Amino acid sequence: MASSDEEHKSTSRAPYPKWILAAISALGEKEGSNKSDISKFIETTYSDVLPEGHEAALSDALSKMKESGELLFVKNNYLKPDPSSTPRRGRGRPPKPKQPLPPGVSPPTPRPRGRPPKPKDPLAAAIAKAASGLPRPRGRPPKKHRPAVATSPKKTLKSSILKPSVAGLKRGRGRPPKVRVPETHAADE
Repeated sequence: MASSDEEHKSTSRAPYPKWILAAISALGEKEGSNKSDISKFIETTYSDVLPEGHEAALSDALSKMKESGELLFVKNNYLKPDPSSTPRRGRGRPPKPKQPLPPGVSPPTPRPRGRPPKPKDPLAAAIAKAASGLPRPRGRPPKKHRPAVATSPKKTLKSSILKPSVAGLKRGRGRPPKVRVPETHAADE
C-alpha cells in the first residue's frame, strides 16, 4: 500500500518542464516543435518513468510554461525564447511607471472610473423642489391666451382690404383660403 502512494506522488511530480525543454533542444527545429513531436520524444526517451495521464499532464505543463514565458507559442509550435530578444509585450497600453512613495506614507486610494459626481447640496435641492411645486404633468403644456398687440396703421389697412375682420374668432388650422378682391372696372364708368 505504501508503494502505490509513493508511485502516485512520483507521477504527479514528473519533471515535465525539464523534459519539454530537453525535447525542444534535442529536436532542434528552427521554427520550434509541435506538441505531437514533443510527446513522441518524451514517450521514447522517458518511457520507463512516464505517468498514466501523460497527454493531459503534457498539455497542462505546456500551457503553464507558455503563460509564464518559459516557452513561446508561434504558429502552433513551441520554442525557447531567445535570451537576447526583448520580452513580448501583452495586449493594450503598457502601464505608466510608478514613482516610489517616501517611507511612512500610505498609498492613495485609487480613483473610481468615469466622471466624478457633482457636489450635491441638500438644501438647494429641497428649495428647488419646493419652488417648482407639484411635479409637472406629462405632455405639452396648454397654450396661454395672449392679449392682442396694436399694429401699425399700414398693416391694418392692408389686412382689412384682404379679409374681413371678425373679432373674437380664432384662426383655423392650416393655410387660410385665398381671398379674391372684387375687380372694379374703370372702363365701365
